[in-house]
Amino acid sequence: MKVAVIGGGPGGLYAAALLKRLDPTREITLWERNAPDDTFGFGVVLSDETLGGIEHADPVVYRALQREFVRWDDIDIVHRGVRHRSGGHGFAALGRRRLLRILHERCRSLGVDIRFREQAPDAGRLAATHDLVIAADGVHSTTRTARAHAFRPQITEQRCRYIWLAADFPFDAFRFEIAETEHGVMQLHGYPYAADASTVIVEMREEVWRAAGFDELGTRETIDRCAKIFAEALRGRPLRSNDSAWTTFRTVVNAHWSDGNVVLLGDAAHTAHFSIGSGTKLAVEDALALAACLEERPDVHAALAAYEEERKAVVASTQRAARASLEWFENLDLYLGQPPRQFAFNLLTRSRRVTHDNLRLRDSRFTGAVERAFGCPPGTPPMFTPFRLRGLTLRNRVVVSPMDLYSAADGLPGDFHLVHLGARALGGAGLVMTEMVCVSPEGRITPGCTGLWTGRQAEAWRRVTDFVHTNAPGTAIGVQLGHSGRKGSTKLMWEGMDEPLPEGNWPLVAASPLPYKPDSQIPRQLTRAQLTDIREQFIASAVRAARAGFDLLELHCAHGYLLSGFLSPLTNRRTDAYGGSLDKRLRFPLEVFDAVRAVWPAERPMTVRISATDWAEGGTTAEDAVAVARAFAAHGADAIDVSTGQVVAEERPEFGRSYQTPFADRIRHEARVPVIAVGAISSWDDVNSLILAGRTDLCALARPHLYDPNWTLHAAAEQGYEGPGAPWPAPYRAGSRPPRTGRTDAPKPRLTLGR
Repeated sequence: MKVAVIGGGPGGLYAAALLKRLDPTREITLWERNAPDDTFGFGVVLSDETLGGIEHADPVVYRALQREFVRWDDIDIVHRGVRHRSGGHGFAALGRRRLLRILHERCRSLGVDIRFREQAPDAGRLAATHDLVIAADGVHSTTRTARAHAFRPQITEQRCRYIWLAADFPFDAFRFEIAETEHGVMQLHGYPYAADASTVIVEMREEVWRAAGFDELGTRETIDRCAKIFAEALRGRPLRSNDSAWTTFRTVVNAHWSDGNVVLLGDAAHTAHFSIGSGTKLAVEDALALAACLEERPDVHAALAAYEEERKAVVASTQRAARASLEWFENLDLYLGQPPRQFAFNLLTRSRRVTHDNLRLRDSRFTGAVERAFGCPPGTPPMFTPFRLRGLTLRNRVVVSPMDLYSAADGLPGDFHLVHLGARALGGAGLVMTEMVCVSPEGRITPGCTGLWTGRQAEAWRRVTDFVHTNAPGTAIGVQLGHSGRKGSTKLMWEGMDEPLPEGNWPLVAASPLPYKPDSQIPRQLTRAQLTDIREQFIASAVRAARAGFDLLELHCAHGYLLSGFLSPLTNRRTDAYGGSLDKRLRFPLEVFDAVRAVWPAERPMTVRISATDWAEGGTTAEDAVAVARAFAAHGADAIDVSTGQVVAEERPEFGRSYQTPFADRIRHEARVPVIAVGAISSWDDVNSLILAGRTDLCALARPHLYDPNWTLHAAAEQGYEGPGAPWPAPYRAGSRPPRTGRTDAPKPRLTLGR
């Protein structure tokens, strides 16, 4: 088997070494256009997981690395002169040049033909003369560019400038230091990689970089300026470079990783921001997976398909964490005013991979101090601290998110709604929300939607609120009012989501006459008189909601329904006073909000649900979302419920764990209004992490409450919490501990015999 490797970075070298070790008959040639010691950066950090894979695959390389590693456990966060240290993290690093030398030596000892200072032939030519071509040619991969039609790369330039430097002394911890300068905020990422040296990365937003004049400075002046800015962290010592230059991070994603017998590896296939230390780690893991797949599969094409399938999910997860981390640093100025301990906790949990629970296991002393500063009583997880909205105090931070049940007849909530909402109220959540309750028959999504356009419907809702208040005292129940707009007159969700009814349709109205999908009904554009009528429908429904006993009212301005349709530029093409600029697009939703707020009891809170992005080009931006939130807050909204998408059918959401929370985080800090975070928040650990970091005030969960109506009570039991934030209903107290699932009294072995 003939193998060509393009690129002599750690990934390409390690792939070559592994393939040669596994089959010495393979003829492997590696091209590296630079000299052996030419490299970018200084130190490399590897995780214990990656090292374990190396140890299993090649003990020789593992032992060589072990002799070189510098290890440490602590992370220091320095902000406004205050240093917070968190321990128990476990890092291992070594110099990048030393890593390359180890891999060079291993390749040579195995018989790999390494050709330094030589440009590799074109991948197409190599593919014709070799069985396998590994393109490990980095973030600027010429192979990827030449075959863009096959790999379909997506490359995103990020908003910060950074430079790799080094200091000739070892930090005693992984250090993050924040500098607030006259030009803006800058940050230092530093870690030791040898007994006498540390990597130092200086990073800042592009506009800060330009304002500080770095775009006009030479290398020596840049280094001296950075050393002066971070003099305290560097103990007054100088910095040095290795042909260092300012650059912007490029996030690389490829739809496909192989084309025939050519395969991408490492940064050519994907990148993940350096703030989670994963570039070399991912490349080495790629090499391990590729070598294993070539051993396990009958031919190259099957092996490459298996390699891509195995690695893509892992890399996508890492890239989501990396994106969350880099965006945190890009928006660092949002968090500068946080209390010091909360700021440190926020930084440590920024990628969502480090959470409240595992940080508590790593360093309970640090986490306990953060909890006390936040105001958690002893033994109380953050999620079980109370939160006040106007005259309503919620006993914990958990919200049962609105979930359409499509189980009503003529808009009447029935036994199903009573049991559904009642069960979740008994299950311990601080606030239980209804589905979107429609303000008119024409405002329904489906024939199964509930309403509040009649007194009879209000009486049926009163039955539900009375049950909650009587049987789950301390649990609040809220109503979400809305109008379907152009997304109405459709089948029940399980019969065909967003598909038009085959018969019995009612006419639709919207901001503009645009169908939701090509086969959807075309709505009529609302006239001024019709806008007044709809506003009156919201008013009448709000009055009935108050009489029905709801504790909170939420105005639904998200997900492409009527009011959301006014907010998005993709669905509002009006040329009158209700279309055009964002201020004009806000006009009707604010008119409805003001009218409802005027009749809703003054002591009861009102929230607004918005779609903070349309996940589509030309739609609502994150900046728009902040402006929308500010506008509603200025009109008296007590909190913003921050969802995303479902506005246009052609959306492309970036799904992932807690994927919508960054939008809530930004609105909370920029608009200075309480927020409810939603979207794939699935564990109590996520809730605790988001609350304690200050990224949200409340967390709304939907599917977890469908899986387990007692989700909140079980979260309390699993954390050993028995306080006022999650009291068990008296009839359920006997079940407040998990039942035993098997025998536990079997005698334990007293003697273990070795072989």
